Amino acid sequence: MLKEIIIAFESYFKAHQFIREHRLWRWIIIPGILYMFLFMAGMYFFLGSSNAAVNYFSNLIGIDSWLQEQKNPLLNFLFVMGNIMVRLLLVFFYFSLFKFLFLIVGSPLFAYLSEKTESILEGQDLPFSFRQLLKDIFRGIRLALRNMLWQTVYTISILILSFIPVVGWVSPMLSLFSECYYYGFSMVDYSCERRKLSPAESIRFITDHKGLAIGNGLLFYAMHAVPVIGWVLAPSYAVVAATLSVRQLENK
Repeated sequence: MLKEIIIAFESYFKAHQFIREHRLWRWIIIPGILYMFLFMAGMYFFLGSSNAAVNYFSNLIGIDSWLQEQKNPLLNFLFVMGNIMVRLLLVFFYFSLFKFLFLIVGSPLFAYLSEKTESILEGQDLPFSFRQLLKDIFRGIRLALRNMLWQTVYTISILILSFIPVVGWVSPMLSLFSECYYYGFSMVDYSCERRKLSPAESIRFITDHKGLAIGNGLLFYAMHAVPVIGWVLAPSYAVVAATLSVRQLENK
Protein backbone atom coordinates (compact mmCIF):
# COMPACT_ATOMS: atom_id res chain seq x y z
CA MET A 1 0.00 0.00 0.00
CA LEU A 2 2.89 2.37 0.76
CA LYS A 3 4.20 2.00 -2.80
CA GLU A 4 0.76 2.86 -4.17
CA ILE A 5 0.56 5.96 -1.93
CA ILE A 6 3.93 7.05 -3.33
CA ILE A 7 2.63 6.49 -6.87
CA ALA A 8 -0.39 8.65 -6.04
CA PHE A 9 1.87 11.39 -4.65
CA GLU A 10 4.11 11.32 -7.73
CA SER A 11 1.05 11.52 -9.96
CA TYR A 12 0.16 14.96 -8.60
CA PHE A 13 3.51 16.35 -9.74
CA LYS A 14 3.10 14.60 -13.08
CA ALA A 15 -0.42 16.01 -13.31
CA HIS A 16 0.94 19.55 -13.03
CA GLN A 17 3.41 18.92 -15.86
CA PHE A 18 0.71 17.18 -17.90
CA ILE A 19 -1.74 20.07 -17.52
CA ARG A 20 0.89 22.63 -18.50
CA GLU A 21 2.12 20.63 -21.47
CA HIS A 22 -1.35 20.02 -22.92
CA ARG A 23 -2.87 23.38 -21.94
CA LEU A 24 -5.77 22.04 -19.93
CA TRP A 25 -6.04 25.13 -17.73
CA ARG A 26 -9.58 26.01 -18.81
CA TRP A 27 -10.75 22.65 -17.47
CA ILE A 28 -8.93 23.38 -14.22
CA ILE A 29 -9.59 27.05 -13.44
CA ILE A 30 -13.34 27.36 -14.11
CA PRO A 31 -14.51 24.44 -11.91
CA GLY A 32 -11.80 25.35 -9.40
CA ILE A 33 -13.19 28.85 -8.91
CA LEU A 34 -16.68 27.40 -8.42
CA TYR A 35 -15.31 24.95 -5.88
CA MET A 36 -13.43 27.72 -4.05
CA PHE A 37 -16.55 29.85 -3.57
CA LEU A 38 -18.62 26.85 -2.47
CA PHE A 39 -15.86 25.82 -0.07
CA MET A 40 -15.54 29.29 1.47
CA ALA A 41 -19.30 29.68 1.88
CA GLY A 42 -19.61 26.22 3.38
CA MET A 43 -16.79 26.76 5.86
CA TYR A 44 -18.25 30.11 6.96
CA PHE A 45 -21.63 28.63 7.80
CA PHE A 46 -20.19 25.40 9.18
CA LEU A 47 -17.80 26.99 11.66
CA GLY A 48 -20.55 29.11 13.15
CA SER A 49 -23.08 26.29 13.36
CA SER A 50 -20.61 23.70 14.70
CA ASN A 51 -19.41 25.99 17.51
CA ALA A 52 -23.00 26.75 18.44
CA ALA A 53 -23.90 23.04 18.45
CA VAL A 54 -20.93 22.01 20.62
CA ASN A 55 -21.57 24.83 23.10
CA TYR A 56 -25.28 24.04 23.23
CA PHE A 57 -24.80 20.36 24.07
CA SER A 58 -22.03 21.20 26.52
CA ASN A 59 -24.35 23.56 28.39
CA LEU A 60 -27.26 21.13 28.13
CA ILE A 61 -25.28 18.30 29.72
CA GLY A 62 -23.69 20.67 32.21
CA ILE A 63 -20.10 19.55 31.66
CA ASP A 64 -18.54 22.95 32.36
CA SER A 65 -20.24 23.43 35.73
CA TRP A 66 -19.48 19.82 36.71
CA LEU A 67 -15.79 20.26 35.90
CA GLN A 68 -15.66 23.45 37.97
CA GLU A 69 -17.11 21.56 40.93
CA GLN A 70 -14.59 18.71 40.59
CA LYS A 71 -11.56 21.02 40.34
CA ASN A 72 -9.50 18.17 38.93
CA PRO A 73 -6.73 19.24 36.49
CA LEU A 74 -6.57 15.78 34.90
CA LEU A 75 -10.33 15.74 34.21
CA ASN A 76 -10.13 19.25 32.78
CA PHE A 77 -7.31 18.19 30.48
CA LEU A 78 -9.14 15.06 29.29
CA PHE A 79 -12.34 16.97 28.53
CA VAL A 80 -10.45 19.74 26.73
CA MET A 81 -8.78 17.11 24.53
CA GLY A 82 -12.12 15.41 23.98
CA ASN A 83 -13.66 18.72 22.95
CA ILE A 84 -10.87 19.26 20.43
CA MET A 85 -11.32 15.74 19.02
CA VAL A 86 -15.08 16.23 18.60
CA ARG A 87 -14.59 19.56 16.82
CA LEU A 88 -12.02 18.02 14.47
CA LEU A 89 -14.38 15.15 13.67
CA LEU A 90 -17.15 17.63 12.92
CA VAL A 91 -14.82 19.39 10.47
CA PHE A 92 -14.11 16.07 8.72
CA PHE A 93 -17.82 15.23 8.71
CA TYR A 94 -18.53 18.58 7.06
CA PHE A 95 -15.83 17.88 4.48
CA SER A 96 -17.45 14.52 3.84
CA LEU A 97 -20.90 15.96 3.12
CA PHE A 98 -19.47 18.87 1.12
CA LYS A 99 -17.21 16.54 -0.84
CA PHE A 100 -20.02 14.23 -1.95
CA LEU A 101 -22.21 17.19 -2.90
CA PHE A 102 -19.44 18.60 -5.08
CA LEU A 103 -18.67 15.16 -6.56
CA ILE A 104 -22.30 14.85 -7.64
CA VAL A 105 -22.47 18.39 -9.05
CA GLY A 106 -19.06 18.16 -10.71
CA SER A 107 -19.48 14.63 -12.02
CA PRO A 108 -19.94 15.66 -15.72
CA LEU A 109 -16.73 17.69 -15.72
CA PHE A 110 -14.70 15.12 -13.78
CA ALA A 111 -15.80 12.33 -16.12
CA TYR A 112 -14.89 14.40 -19.19
CA LEU A 113 -11.54 15.56 -17.79
CA SER A 114 -10.53 12.01 -16.87
CA GLU A 115 -11.53 10.79 -20.35
CA LYS A 116 -9.61 13.62 -22.03
CA THR A 117 -6.51 12.80 -19.99
CA GLU A 118 -6.78 9.16 -21.05
CA SER A 119 -7.20 10.11 -24.72
CA ILE A 120 -4.03 12.23 -24.62
CA LEU A 121 -2.14 9.33 -23.01
CA GLU A 122 -3.42 7.02 -25.75
CA GLY A 123 -2.27 9.51 -28.39
CA GLN A 124 -5.64 9.64 -30.06
CA ASP A 125 -8.90 11.53 -29.74
CA LEU A 126 -11.52 9.26 -28.29
CA PRO A 127 -14.90 9.86 -29.98
CA PHE A 128 -17.21 11.89 -27.78
CA SER A 129 -20.28 9.95 -26.76
CA PHE A 130 -23.06 11.78 -24.95
CA ARG A 131 -24.56 8.43 -23.98
CA GLN A 132 -21.28 7.29 -22.45
CA LEU A 133 -20.92 10.61 -20.63
CA LEU A 134 -24.39 10.15 -19.11
CA LYS A 135 -23.42 6.64 -18.01
CA ASP A 136 -20.27 8.02 -16.37
CA ILE A 137 -22.28 10.74 -14.61
CA PHE A 138 -24.94 8.39 -13.23
CA ARG A 139 -22.33 5.86 -12.20
CA GLY A 140 -20.34 8.57 -10.39
CA ILE A 141 -23.46 9.79 -8.60
CA ARG A 142 -24.49 6.27 -7.62
CA LEU A 143 -21.08 5.42 -6.19
CA ALA A 144 -20.87 8.80 -4.44
CA LEU A 145 -24.16 8.10 -2.67
CA ARG A 146 -23.01 4.59 -1.79
CA ASN A 147 -19.73 5.89 -0.37
CA MET A 148 -21.51 8.67 1.52
CA LEU A 149 -23.67 6.08 3.28
CA TRP A 150 -20.71 3.92 4.30
CA GLN A 151 -18.56 6.85 5.35
CA THR A 152 -21.39 8.23 7.50
CA VAL A 153 -21.53 4.88 9.30
CA TYR A 154 -17.77 4.95 9.89
CA THR A 155 -17.84 8.60 10.98
CA ILE A 156 -20.54 7.94 13.59
CA SER A 157 -18.51 4.98 14.89
CA ILE A 158 -15.37 7.13 15.08
CA LEU A 159 -17.34 9.91 16.80
CA ILE A 160 -18.42 7.45 19.51
CA LEU A 161 -14.78 6.35 19.85
CA SER A 162 -13.70 9.97 20.36
CA PHE A 163 -15.53 10.11 23.72
CA ILE A 164 -13.21 7.45 25.18
CA PRO A 165 -10.35 9.23 26.99
CA VAL A 166 -6.87 8.82 25.47
CA VAL A 167 -7.97 6.04 23.07
CA GLY A 168 -10.31 8.51 21.36
CA TRP A 169 -7.41 10.81 20.53
CA VAL A 170 -6.63 8.72 17.44
CA SER A 171 -10.14 9.30 16.08
CA PRO A 172 -9.23 12.38 13.95
CA MET A 173 -6.47 10.39 12.25
CA LEU A 174 -8.89 7.53 11.51
CA SER A 175 -11.43 10.01 10.17
CA LEU A 176 -8.78 11.68 7.99
CA PHE A 177 -7.75 8.42 6.33
CA SER A 178 -11.39 7.45 5.83
CA GLU A 179 -12.09 10.84 4.25
CA CYS A 180 -9.05 10.59 1.96
CA TYR A 181 -9.89 7.04 0.92
CA TYR A 182 -13.45 7.80 -0.14
CA TYR A 183 -12.50 10.94 -2.06
CA GLY A 184 -9.71 9.13 -3.90
CA PHE A 185 -12.12 6.25 -4.51
CA SER A 186 -14.36 8.51 -6.61
CA MET A 187 -11.39 9.85 -8.58
CA VAL A 188 -9.98 6.40 -9.39
CA ASP A 189 -13.39 5.02 -10.36
CA TYR A 190 -13.55 7.16 -13.51
CA SER A 191 -10.61 5.16 -14.87
CA CYS A 192 -12.18 1.89 -13.74
CA GLU A 193 -15.39 2.69 -15.61
CA ARG A 194 -13.52 3.26 -18.88
CA ARG A 195 -11.96 -0.17 -18.44
CA LYS A 196 -15.49 -1.61 -18.41
CA LEU A 197 -15.36 -2.63 -14.76
CA SER A 198 -18.74 -2.98 -13.13
CA PRO A 199 -19.36 -1.04 -9.90
CA ALA A 200 -18.72 -4.24 -7.91
CA GLU A 201 -15.49 -4.92 -9.82
CA SER A 202 -14.40 -1.30 -9.35
CA ILE A 203 -14.99 -1.53 -5.60
CA ARG A 204 -12.91 -4.71 -5.48
CA PHE A 205 -10.11 -3.18 -7.57
CA ILE A 206 -9.88 -0.02 -5.43
CA THR A 207 -10.06 -2.08 -2.23
CA ASP A 208 -7.09 -4.11 -3.48
CA HIS A 209 -5.23 -0.90 -4.37
CA LYS A 210 -6.45 1.37 -1.62
CA GLY A 211 -3.08 3.12 -1.51
CA LEU A 212 -3.93 4.90 -4.78
CA ALA A 213 -7.17 6.22 -3.28
CA ILE A 214 -5.67 7.22 0.07
CA GLY A 215 -2.67 8.95 -1.53
CA ASN A 216 -4.88 10.83 -3.97
CA GLY A 217 -7.18 12.03 -1.18
CA LEU A 218 -4.28 12.98 1.11
CA LEU A 219 -2.74 15.36 -1.40
CA PHE A 220 -6.16 16.71 -2.34
CA TYR A 221 -6.72 17.81 1.26
CA ALA A 222 -3.09 18.88 1.69
CA MET A 223 -3.58 21.38 -1.15
CA HIS A 224 -6.24 23.10 0.97
CA ALA A 225 -3.41 24.33 3.21
CA VAL A 226 -2.58 26.81 0.41
CA PRO A 227 -5.42 29.37 0.45
CA VAL A 228 -7.17 30.27 -2.82
CA ILE A 229 -4.64 28.70 -5.23
CA GLY A 230 -4.79 25.31 -3.54
CA TRP A 231 -8.58 25.45 -3.33
CA VAL A 232 -8.88 26.26 -7.02
CA LEU A 233 -6.45 23.60 -8.26
CA ALA A 234 -7.21 20.72 -5.89
CA PRO A 235 -10.36 19.15 -7.48
CA SER A 236 -9.18 18.91 -11.09
CA TYR A 237 -5.61 18.02 -10.15
CA ALA A 238 -7.04 15.07 -8.22
CA VAL A 239 -8.88 13.83 -11.33
CA VAL A 240 -5.85 14.04 -13.60
CA ALA A 241 -3.54 12.57 -10.95
CA ALA A 242 -5.86 9.61 -10.36
CA THR A 243 -5.98 8.87 -14.10
CA LEU A 244 -2.18 9.01 -14.34
CA SER A 245 -1.71 6.82 -11.25
CA VAL A 246 -3.96 4.05 -12.59
CA ARG A 247 -2.07 4.16 -15.87
CA GLN A 248 1.29 3.98 -14.06
CA LEU A 249 0.05 1.02 -12.00
CA GLU A 250 -0.93 -0.80 -15.21
CA ASN A 251 2.48 -0.12 -16.75
CA LYS A 252 4.21 -1.58 -13.69
